[in-house]
Amino acid sequence: MLRLSLLIATVLGATACQSARTPELTVLGVREAARHEVVFLQVTNPASRTMRLTKLEYTFASQGERVSSGEVSLSRDVPAGAAVVVEVPLDVDHDGPMMLRGKLIAELDQIVRTFTVSAQVDSR
Repeated sequence: MLRLSLLIATVLGATACQSARTPELTVLGVREAARHEVVFLQVTNPASRTMRLTKLEYTFASQGERVSSGEVSLSRDVPAGAAVVVEVPLDVDHDGPMMLRGKLIAELDQIVRTFTVSAQVDSR
């Protein structure tokens, strides 16, 4: 079972029609489930308006090698400055640090935006 030993979130940048601050990701923990492990990811909305999360496309990598990838469909409204928790499945049992990288798709002001995001997952 993986256990979270360090919470670090980094933001790589945003790709959108207009410049917007990227939502922040923070790994809250990792839990073993029946068929896979689950990474609890906190998504914080830095915008001054509500943001609707619609999808997270992600890849877990360790030492430059892909460990797992997939996408999670979302339908979550995040008020300005607020945070929500998103559960991301991890299909393999992996010990050691990993990097979650991906694209968070969200609607802000009725415009679909794609944000490049990442978060460090340190587990033992």
